Amino acid sequence: MRRPGGQDGRAAGDGKRVSHAKVVGLATAGAVGGFLFGFDSSVVNGAVDSIRSAFALSQAVTGFAVAIALIGCAVGAWLAGSIADRYGRIPAMKLGALLFLVSAIGSGLAVGVWDLVLWRLVGGLGIGLASVIAPAYIAEISPRHMRGRLASLQQLAITVGIFAALLSDALLGTSAGGADHAFWLGLGAWRWMFIMGAVPAIVYGWIAFVLPESPRFLILKGKEDAARRIFDDTAPDEDTDRAIRDIREAIEQDRLSERKGALRGSALGLKPVLWVGIALSVFQQFVGINVIFYYSTSLWKSVGFGEGSSLLISVLTSVTNILVTLVAIALVDRVGRKPILLVGSAGMAVALGTMALAFSTATVTNGEPSLSGPWGPVALVAANLFVVCFGASWGPVVWVLLGEIFPPAIRARGLGIAAAAQWVANFLITVSFPPMAAWSLPLTYGMYTLFAVLSFVFVLAKVPETNGMSLEQAETLFVRPPKKRGS
Repeated sequence: MRRPGGQDGRAAGDGKRVSHAKVVGLATAGAVGGFLFGFDSSVVNGAVDSIRSAFALSQAVTGFAVAIALIGCAVGAWLAGSIADRYGRIPAMKLGALLFLVSAIGSGLAVGVWDLVLWRLVGGLGIGLASVIAPAYIAEISPRHMRGRLASLQQLAITVGIFAALLSDALLGTSAGGADHAFWLGLGAWRWMFIMGAVPAIVYGWIAFVLPESPRFLILKGKEDAARRIFDDTAPDEDTDRAIRDIREAIEQDRLSERKGALRGSALGLKPVLWVGIALSVFQQFVGINVIFYYSTSLWKSVGFGEGSSLLISVLTSVTNILVTLVAIALVDRVGRKPILLVGSAGMAVALGTMALAFSTATVTNGEPSLSGPWGPVALVAANLFVVCFGASWGPVVWVLLGEIFPPAIRARGLGIAAAAQWVANFLITVSFPPMAAWSLPLTYGMYTLFAVLSFVFVLAKVPETNGMSLEQAETLFVRPPKKRGS
């Protein structure tokens, strides 16, 4: 008899640690798509004024050139599911890397606003692909007891990408003496801000060539032997036969009920689980998180900071976002998904409500709001509290849930629809904030407060706990509610 703690026990423990390290490495590599997601969506911030000056644009056309990437994101997310289900998760990653690379170089060398718009649209397609493929891939290669933490790497990578973009913009702009000043090869620094995106795009492309395919996609395509090898390699301490059997049965149930890969259901034409995914995505954006990251410089100016200090605070806010995402990663598999979302919704509601109250005291000077007395620091603290509450809850946990609630036959396409809804919601918030803020900042932040409250109610009523379940078990909670004990 082999005793625990003996030589065989140590060998088993070492093998488990090796397998865990391997799956963490695979998930981290898959999450590089999230880094590109964050980098490409934020790098334009440092170049906006220079783009307007270089091409003599109006505010409206400049806004269109910036926001068009979000439309590309929605289209890319919508198409990602079909591409991933037909060709595989890895080929979809390779396509995303190519789109990122073309967009980075094209945007940096743009000769006019309309080809800049084209390259921004291409980059948006790449972001949309990455926003779907990364969480799907991570969820499908992760053991159930680690899936929450590993799926949270997607949001961590996004936050790191945002920080890298802001830092890169600041360094390039400072080194050149201004974003519109000439830098390497005589190109303006703002052009190099875009071109720098080629570096992570190349890295992502290389990673896509060395990653194994998702085992669940392989089973969906009838390649069980290949899937078994990947399961044995990444999760040797789990029952591979059971995992394959669960996936095969879930796919077969779809076939028997004539629902194979179908997105339609009885709830307004779509499966109920799709509406849950869409609602999670929309609430994640409608609380106004991207207002903080897209318009934070103006916000900090309104509470009395100069432009240089405002830019520094924006970078520090992005660092805060990274740190609190690490908190979520540490807790999501211990506390669970639902409690974290509920606490996050409550905290966001308090913070946003405080901001609405603070700006109700603002005076308008030269068209800009200004806070006096204690309300400036109160608004600053509330805004950062909002980032903390979002970054530790709705930021990463929504991506965890989107990766695990959909049946295997429609996982990529379901994620695509939910991510597309997220990008459309992002676009609506981004383009609506400037006119709404000009009309009434208290009402604007009051609206975001209302959505934070509604997100709490929605999670409480419609989102079950999926912690510790296999992907197939988690999916059944959204298709047919579990029976009560004794029934």
